[in-house]
Amino acid sequence: MKAVLDGVVIAEADRDDLASIEGNWYFPPQSVREGALHKSPTPYTCPWKGTAQYWNVALDGAELTDGAWSYPDLYPGAVERVGKDFAGYVAFDRKVVVSD
Repeated sequence: MKAVLDGVVIAEADRDDLASIEGNWYFPPQSVREGALHKSPTPYTCPWKGTAQYWNVALDGAELTDGAWSYPDLYPGAVERVGKDFAGYVAFDRKVVVSD
């Protein structure tokens, strides 16, 4: 699967390597192109996943503030709820097109 912003591939991985959570595809961190994500100070905490790290997406002219997020330190029970360890996996804003 690919995550594409303004024609630029931001991440790419096999579907089996991703996690599908609440309508979002979470990509393994190693599948995200180097230099595509830049830490954002935007705060958010999910009641069952934990504290999110938001990311600004900027690569090859494609830019989106707070266009991605991940959960580096999952709350107890999150892995069991999803059925997969998704710590550090990256999900994208709806403006980033995720497709096969």
